[in-house]
Amino acid sequence: MDRPLTVAILAGGLTHERDISMHSGRRVAGALRNRGVQVKVLDVDAQLLQRLDALDPDVVWPLVHGSTGEDGALQDLLQLAGYPYVGTEPAGCRLASDKAVVSSVLERAGVAVPTATALPQPLFREVGVTPVLDLIESQYGFPVVIKPAKGGSSLGLTIVENKAQLPGAMVDCFAYDDVALVQSFVRGREFGVAVIDLGDGDGPRVLPPVEVQASGPYDFDARYYPGRVEYFVPARVNEAELQAITDLALTVHKVLDLRHYSRTDVILDEAGKAWFIDVNTTPGMTETSIFPQAAAAYAQTTDRSVDDVYVDILRAAL
Repeated sequence: MDRPLTVAILAGGLTHERDISMHSGRRVAGALRNRGVQVKVLDVDAQLLQRLDALDPDVVWPLVHGSTGEDGALQDLLQLAGYPYVGTEPAGCRLASDKAVVSSVLERAGVAVPTATALPQPLFREVGVTPVLDLIESQYGFPVVIKPAKGGSSLGLTIVENKAQLPGAMVDCFAYDDVALVQSFVRGREFGVAVIDLGDGDGPRVLPPVEVQASGPYDFDARYYPGRVEYFVPARVNEAELQAITDLALTVHKVLDLRHYSRTDVILDEAGKAWFIDVNTTPGMTETSIFPQAAAAYAQTTDRSVDDVYVDILRAAL
């Protein structure tokens, strides 16, 4: 194609992660412009389809985080409108966005996942709060993880240390989704592992894992506000540990039929076993996000820039 590519980046929307999405969109737009791509960042609002029609982009890059940005709805809309787009197709997005469903699918595929129970909010009204909390205590013990079944950036997530904290954790969780996922706590080191598939015949490849060392929970504030987290790229792992976490991320990408790029969160326990925690089909692209750090480390190994990696991902969608 002789003329510069025209790209529409979709960001914003009405999700809890709107501000992060806008930040991601602006950063990717800047990277693409550095490589001569014509980019327009469009908010996801009532004028979206009209603006896309006026722009007539060669490709769309959705960077809306949470709910409609990652549950397949936006991807369905783009397919319906006939626009090629970066990222996973609707079926894979729907699987990946529901933490309860994706854990079941991956467990059947042989991936290690923490024991979990999905509890819809109406269930508490029907059978009573106290009996359900008693069951959580007896079956899971403490600490236990409470988090929304859908959503990202650790919003609504609490690591509960005792029964007194359970009611508040449930309230926080239900502020973001009407299904709470109760999950056994896995103690270990946390990693973000990015995968890209550029459609060049080499298949999906794992980028250098990013080790996350947080002072306290790796929650929303820790992810996006400097000071509470230290990142290590490359991760401080031996060969066997590296193999375990990269194999898991690659398996997740393949089993869920993800496309172009993804990021899987992994915990490596004290025995060296890798556990699946979450997968993101639209990873954050802010300066503190894991995917850009992994992409930058990968670019260095190929004597290129992170901007080039983004262009490669973009071209895979054409």
